[in-house]
Amino acid sequence: QVRLVESGGGAVQAGGSLGLSCAASGSIANINEMGWYRQAPGNAPEAVATITSSGKTNYVDFVKGRFTISMDNAKNTVYLQMNSLKPEDTDVYYCNADISLWAGGTWRGFGQGTQVTVSS
Repeated sequence: QVRLVESGGGAVQAGGSLGLSCAASGSIANINEMGWYRQAPGNAPEAVATITSSGKTNYVDFVKGRFTISMDNAKNTVYLQMNSLKPEDTDVYYCNADISLWAGGTWRGFGQGTQVTVSS
């Protein structure tokens, strides 16, 4: 019913910048919230940054001041601008969405993930 397609990511040296984007498509009546998560092997996904349809944002402490999340409601797309990257930011980043469907109900899920690698 809903598909999340991520793009961006890649490899960069410490101090550099990368941008991620995630477009949602399908039977979308309203996007309630979108965000970016990371998941270390064996651990549960951890929210890095989230944004609601009204623009309220939330960041995990270790990215505050370095990452910026934004959303284009018309395009059903969320962005993550990552600046001043550190080697510890290396991970697979997953787009997440909480979406109200035209048919009723709510869809919650993740995209396929995109790799971010920061070298020292």
